[in-house]
Amino acid sequence: MEFEQLQRAIEAILFAAGERMEISRLSEVLAADPDEIEKAADAMADELAFQRRGIRILKLEKGYQMVSSGEMADFVTKALETRKPPKLSASQLETLTTVAYYQPATKAMVEQIRGVDSAYSVAALLNKKLIEEAGRLNVPGRPIQYRTTPDFLRTFGLSTLEELPPIDKIAFGEPIELPQEEKTGEESGVPQRMTRLLVCISSICNTSP
Repeated sequence: MEFEQLQRAIEAILFAAGERMEISRLSEVLAADPDEIEKAADAMADELAFQRRGIRILKLEKGYQMVSSGEMADFVTKALETRKPPKLSASQLETLTTVAYYQPATKAMVEQIRGVDSAYSVAALLNKKLIEEAGRLNVPGRPIQYRTTPDFLRTFGLSTLEELPPIDKIAFGEPIELPQEEKTGEESGVPQRMTRLLVCISSICNTSP
């Protein structure tokens, strides 16, 4: 298949899919080498961005997705009569950050690092499709492990998890010292001091899911 024809085929598939399409799947369907798929998709993505078109092609780990340009977000929202998604609460952002940096992470690990119950935040993030189940840990009780999703990458403008800002991780099992007034549970409001786990995600995102 010629390069331009390959690009047109990828463009059509991404438009029709409306979600991330794995490179391996595109390679299988189009009978093209994965490297050729990436070259074609990357070239289209660069051209769309250079021309400041209303659509973009995003690379999300091992796949691609066609999305509207962030510059056009207000017009798209108004046209579709949809509300801007609510921002993450402080507890949800802390929980999401913990999962992002320690994944796959169990709820117990998240709570150990945050120092408070995180059941509500985990459920909220699952509902927002920012995290997902990633199997069970092979220990007594077999607790569920969680990881971030492609929606997480897209929401925060990342291509891969390697683009997350670096932090000094807290060793699992090391307690987090919080003022007593902050240890009041999930619905106690925004803490006055951050834990030692830096919420780096907020530094790379101007919008929240």
